[in-house]
Amino acid sequence: MQPSSSTPSTSAVGVSMQPSSSTPEATMQTPSASTAEVWLAFHTVTFYHDVINTRVTNDPSEVERWINVMEYIHQGNLHKLVVGLDLEWRPNLTGDRAQDNPVALIQLCVGHQCLIFQVLWASSVPDSLRTFMGNPRYTFVGVGIAEDARKLRSTYWLNIEHIVDLRTRAFSMFRDERFFSVSLKDLAEIVLHKVLEKPMEVTLSRWDNKRLSFSQVKYACLDAFVCFELGRYLRASVN
Repeated sequence: MQPSSSTPSTSAVGVSMQPSSSTPEATMQTPSASTAEVWLAFHTVTFYHDVINTRVTNDPSEVERWINVMEYIHQGNLHKLVVGLDLEWRPNLTGDRAQDNPVALIQLCVGHQCLIFQVLWASSVPDSLRTFMGNPRYTFVGVGIAEDARKLRSTYWLNIEHIVDLRTRAFSMFRDERFFSVSLKDLAEIVLHKVLEKPMEVTLSRWDNKRLSFSQVKYACLDAFVCFELGRYLRASVN
């Protein structure tokens, strides 16, 4: 999560469905996990001319379903699959790193399909997600992604096998050292020529809430989608 102030330039419409009633896989208890209720909601988020289908859930079985669909759709190109990755957690406003809060959301995006997994409210982390993130053929891209990977590993024992920081990739392509210190918002403007809206009230919002507002869903979705788009543009899977 990176605070910034930008002029809004996107629009989005959300449509929600009733919570899923399927039973989650029970393998590992996560912080503050609730086993009594699972939910699934679908939203449509727009970013300029792109429409992103966004699935929000705490249900491990829905995570597995999303992964299966992505691997089926891209089965001919799995050796160069790029996945946009971002995380959200409740902001720590004390400045004490020892009080950092656990990851609340894991956002994954492939093409125009985004998954927002409310892992803090899940009964378990599904084995399918561990396998997906541990596949060396898949390239997970983000800004500051090494720190995200460390946080996932320390909180949920989730290991990502192959990560690429988009700042490093941008430097490799453009040979401009300013890319080492830019934010995701900066990269979107410089490379994609698009403004990524980052309202402070959403950046600093309660990402650990059980029910996310649409503003939070949009913010979380677009972070992962823009990571994917940058990874595709910068050919991040070619290393």
